[in-house]
Amino acid sequence: MEIIDLPTGNDELIHEAAQLLVEGFRTHWPNAWPDLESALEEVNDSLSQDRISLLAMNDNSKVVGWIGAIPEYDGHAWQLHPLVVHPLHQGMGIGRLLVQELEARVGQMGGTTIYLGTDDEDSMTSLADIDLYPNVFQHIAEIKNLKRHPYQFYQKLGYVIVGVIPDANGPGKPDILMAKRVMVE
Repeated sequence: MEIIDLPTGNDELIHEAAQLLVEGFRTHWPNAWPDLESALEEVNDSLSQDRISLLAMNDNSKVVGWIGAIPEYDGHAWQLHPLVVHPLHQGMGIGRLLVQELEARVGQMGGTTIYLGTDDEDSMTSLADIDLYPNVFQHIAEIKNLKRHPYQFYQKLGYVIVGVIPDANGPGKPDILMAKRVMVE
């Protein structure tokens, strides 16, 4: 397993990363990148000079994971967007390696925080399919993972839930907001 920067102009790797987005999000988030065209646009956007875009390559030089980050707040906070691991390779530590490398890069660049939104469009948590108002924080405190939602993956890596946007993706489909301090001391 090797983590590399996504090289600008390498159409084969860009295409593999885009295909991975479509495949990786198809089951629970089919509207995220429903086709190769939208995924290619996302991957190409990740190649702008101020972003981080990393690939996990297997021993056969195939893309099995991709992570990106966008600087915000004058580079103090970075949005992790997106993270995807090929469905057949999930649970093997690839996502963890990608996140750890991203955290190291953001810290080296002077970033202090990484944040992300992890949608629940498929009733994967106890926050879905209910009215979260007016007791949003109570619902967050009592969150339950019903169908392997990725928020627990991020918690294992030290990310905490810092909020939720109720109905972000339609009624009963929230976006769970998470963050972690990564400042290099």
